[in-house]
Amino acid sequence: MRMFDKRKNYEFLPLLPPGPRGNTTEQVERTIRSAIVQLDFTPGEFIDKGAVCERLGVSRFPVSEALSRLAAEGLVEILPQRGTRAALIRLAEIKESMLIRRALEAMVAETAALRLPSSALEALRDYVTAQERAVARGDRSGFHALDLAFHSVLVDALELPRVAAVIEASRANIDRVRRLLSSPRRHAVTLAEHRTLLQAFETHDAEAARRAMESHLDAVMEELERFSAENPEVFLPQ
Repeated sequence: MRMFDKRKNYEFLPLLPPGPRGNTTEQVERTIRSAIVQLDFTPGEFIDKGAVCERLGVSRFPVSEALSRLAAEGLVEILPQRGTRAALIRLAEIKESMLIRRALEAMVAETAALRLPSSALEALRDYVTAQERAVARGDRSGFHALDLAFHSVLVDALELPRVAAVIEASRANIDRVRRLLSSPRRHAVTLAEHRTLLQAFETHDAEAARRAMESHLDAVMEELERFSAENPEVFLPQ
């Protein structure tokens, strides 16, 4: 696991631009959520509210309100008399979310092989090509964004907004896990899995598409099991 810089000036947080009146809390919430998901705030790290206020150029109220909202999402923990920290990862919750995602996305893949429009297929080809370039240049952040986009194309092209909403609801904590597992080897494996999925879509093989998606998501959970055993400090005890 990589080492994290515990900077108290929080250089990774941007100075917030002026926004609509009354929108400051939403801006702060989005900014802190992004920092947690991207592991700028690492699991278990205490968050200095004063430093956040200074860095973002805001008062304490929107920061406190944003942290309360993120606590409701399970991304931060507010500990009485101790402070607020980026939440440790609840492994049981991730397993449940991945189980839901596996069932839904396997169904989506199966349907996509039969119904995906040519424009969506072309978009998937473009994303795979872009992922190849990201792997070649070692662009972890870019690869992650392309990975999300690849999966989003499927539900968007099939016009499945309720399915998309369920997947999106559990994405924040799953995204933290995906970033923890991020490595050149993991990206190369994911790229190969996406190529297999794309081939199933191009040949309209619904069964192959379903199996490929299940294997793709199972591989993430298998790697998470290994990682959690090696880095127990990042996770809440079972």
